[in-house]
Amino acid sequence: MITASIVTYNTPHQSIKKLINCVLESIVDVIFIIDHSQNDSLSILGNISPRIHYIRNANIGYGGGHNVAINKAIELNSKYHIVINPDIFFEKGVIEELYNYMEKNIECGLLMPKILYPNGEMQYLCKLLPTPYDLFIRRFLPFKKYVEMRNAKYELRSMDYDSIMEVPSLSGCFMFINMDVLKKIGSFDERFFMYAEDVDLCRRIGSISKTVYYPNVCVYHEYEKGSYKSFKLLKYHTISMIKYFNKWGWFIDKKREEANKNCLCKINYK
Repeated sequence: MITASIVTYNTPHQSIKKLINCVLESIVDVIFIIDHSQNDSLSILGNISPRIHYIRNANIGYGGGHNVAINKAIELNSKYHIVINPDIFFEKGVIEELYNYMEKNIECGLLMPKILYPNGEMQYLCKLLPTPYDLFIRRFLPFKKYVEMRNAKYELRSMDYDSIMEVPSLSGCFMFINMDVLKKIGSFDERFFMYAEDVDLCRRIGSISKTVYYPNVCVYHEYEKGSYKSFKLLKYHTISMIKYFNKWGWFIDKKREEANKNCLCKINYK
């Protein structure tokens, strides 16, 4: 069984319906819509198909919302679970291709396809495990050239984004997860209300299996970088990163150093 979850918060009907139609055309058996919206106007989506399970829930954050679905997926004995942002859409055959790869590569715990903007431009969402410099200095340091150089390394821009690659940090906008691995390491850490929950989950999955970027198929992501536009979201981002570094270590983090070094060696970063 394959399950998927979408966490919504005042998401436009048109966007969520577009994604749901994509998922319904795939081999996904059950789609959980975890609705954190201020009203239940999206509840009508549950009438589209018996494969859609609509759940209205108090807003417990991105990871917390997906955990509601993950727990239900465990009850259903799902083999794979897909975490999907509501602003994603994709063509037919994407889920099937990812499923086939996972079936043939049992050492893989997490798979992320190529992520593109709707206009076809690349989104550089393969990343190293972050240091405080990567998450704070690149946002607030005024030296543009240094920031761009730091970003290029952090986002692995010299990597061949057309090649399959093991990467330590993959975006939470689309995560194809082996449920056996998830049962061992646990689901999203709900201390992170928004942001950093995907990095944290990648680290834990990567500690016992592979986290792989798979560019043979792509999905489209209407990525808006909300924390760059909203002070409220920037606040959430900053708080989450403080919690992340408190958990894993600020300037001393040997596992981070090892994971990043191994990744950079594999891509021959210069």
